[in-house]
Amino acid sequence: LHVGFFMLMLQQLVLASAAEQQQQQQTYYVLDDSSGLGRRFGGIGGLSAGASSRLLVDYPEPQVSEILDFLFKPNFGASLDILKVEIGGDAQSTDGTEPSHMHSATDENYQRGYEWWLMTEAKKRNPDIKLSALSWGFPAWVGEGSGSPYSHPETTSNYISNFIQGAKEHYGLTIDYVGIWNERSYNIAYIETLRSVLNSKNFSHVEIVAADGSFESIAQDVLKHPKLNESVSILGAHYPGTYSTADAEATHKQLWASEDYSTFNDDVGAGCWARILNQNYVNGNMTSTISWNLIASYYDGLPYFRDGLMTAIEPWSGHYQVMGPIWTAAHTTQFSKVGYYYLKHGSGAGILKHGGSYVTLMDADTKDFSIIIETMSHNHSICIRPKLPEYTVANQTATFQLKGSLAKVTSLNKWVSHLSFDGTTPSQYFVKEDPIAVTGSVFSIFLEVDTVVTLSTLTGQQKGAFKDIPPSKPFPLPYSDNFNKYEVSSEAQYFADQTGVFEIQKASDEKHGNIMKQMVPTRPITWCNDANQAITLIGNISWSDMQVAVSVLLESNNTSAFVATSVSNGGCDIAQATGVFFWISGLGTWNITSDIEGKKVLSSGKATISQGVWYNLELITKGGIATASIDGKVIASAVAVPDQPGFIGMGTGGFYSVQFDNFSMRQE
Repeated sequence: LHVGFFMLMLQQLVLASAAEQQQQQQTYYVLDDSSGLGRRFGGIGGLSAGASSRLLVDYPEPQVSEILDFLFKPNFGASLDILKVEIGGDAQSTDGTEPSHMHSATDENYQRGYEWWLMTEAKKRNPDIKLSALSWGFPAWVGEGSGSPYSHPETTSNYISNFIQGAKEHYGLTIDYVGIWNERSYNIAYIETLRSVLNSKNFSHVEIVAADGSFESIAQDVLKHPKLNESVSILGAHYPGTYSTADAEATHKQLWASEDYSTFNDDVGAGCWARILNQNYVNGNMTSTISWNLIASYYDGLPYFRDGLMTAIEPWSGHYQVMGPIWTAAHTTQFSKVGYYYLKHGSGAGILKHGGSYVTLMDADTKDFSIIIETMSHNHSICIRPKLPEYTVANQTATFQLKGSLAKVTSLNKWVSHLSFDGTTPSQYFVKEDPIAVTGSVFSIFLEVDTVVTLSTLTGQQKGAFKDIPPSKPFPLPYSDNFNKYEVSSEAQYFADQTGVFEIQKASDEKHGNIMKQMVPTRPITWCNDANQAITLIGNISWSDMQVAVSVLLESNNTSAFVATSVSNGGCDIAQATGVFFWISGLGTWNITSDIEGKKVLSSGKATISQGVWYNLELITKGGIATASIDGKVIASAVAVPDQPGFIGMGTGGFYSVQFDNFSMRQE
């Protein structure tokens, strides 16, 4: 009896010791606010720039409102905290040009472009959304002939402050943040001058983000120069790979990934977005991440196709696609607000033992909190840049222990996205599951690879949806436009400017009513390789065998204009575009060339062309043969031309005014 009792006691001791040892070996992730909170959350945003939203403004109702709801409406879709826009500079900025509010020093117009409209619509849906603005290019006049926006810093600062003032006066919009020059060198004197000018014009609330490039040099300069340090509120870097720098952290300023993502919006893109939203904070202490682009709303065939949170490229059909990045964003944005706080590293944020990461965001006032967990594997979360080092992730059970004010919680609401890459099972995004029980301030959760989970004390979230999204349809041909239905200073629907700016204006004669006119008077301070010719594109890059016609009025004899078929490309390589270009010149000549520069002449001749007179141009290309007409008279036929697909285009031989009217195109 005594031996049996002894053996039983020994067995219990062994079991208790094993249990204690197992408990000690088990990884607990402690969530604790007792020692204070971490960095202030700056928000998740989207960036409309580089003409990336060009087609969105042309969408009909109700689809345009539905798209905007998916982007901005709280607790519905992406529910973005920040909208960052380009300050149009009349220059090519990735997928097209965006118009400046000041083409010249004496010109000021706040009806141009679509960013005003977009900011207004975002504010309608979320009055608390933050607005940020940044220049890619600048109109030439701000440099006063130098080719640099920094040579006359007060002039450029006033130009920027006019944009901020225009937003306020004309649209009731408050710009919260402003940058320097996108991904280009910064200038300390300019940054300090900009701060001074903004303060003098009662814009002291506008915080300067510097310098939308890398962290390294701007952080070092902020540490060296006290006045620069006072001028800059936020250090913003592009595509930081989830890491900041020691110098950046030493500034004690907010650190942002002020442009990130830029990845094709399939499931891998959704995985990229989920990973960097967490790990930008976990690895780099970055408290805001902004996606370029907000929405992929530009033609297929232009650079970085579908590198947005969702896709809307068919305003003529109303078709759009709500993609995975919308919902991986929702795992953070629907459970937080700007002004929440991250919990500290090791007390609510970190890397999981078997791969993946977690962060915790807390409302400092109510003590509501949300835990966002991601387990995205390497190959299923590759972003466009920088190169992602190899790492591994495995299925795992994670146990969390709640301390401090979090310890009183007994259950957490649970939302899950599981991304599938097996080729048969579709991904499941933003699914509400049963709440998870918290017992004794501890809970465990099984985490599959390629999963995003949000656990929260908050309620009211939803996976928004609309019925009957119209089916996809090709661009409607034949197509024509006399430009009379538009407001002056607006853009004609479906046209995508690639160099120069083409606006609706009143014709120089009453007969023609409204016309489209190239408005940029001088080559701007460029961001990339703009052509020396102004051009706007329309249609589909796969089109071949096309007819295009347009009426043209040259305002000066020393000018020229063209219509084109088979235009090979747009974007920053527009200067290398090939195709079939039919030119007329005020000097009394015509040409057919295979390049936008007009150097590769395929056919040419003389014609009676005078300034101030309307001429009807027609170009037909079919099977590698071109026919060109002026006022219905064939002036060139059987001209051998490149037999290639491409966009339809029209434009000018330089930066000067030419009027266009009665545009039409069809397939032959």
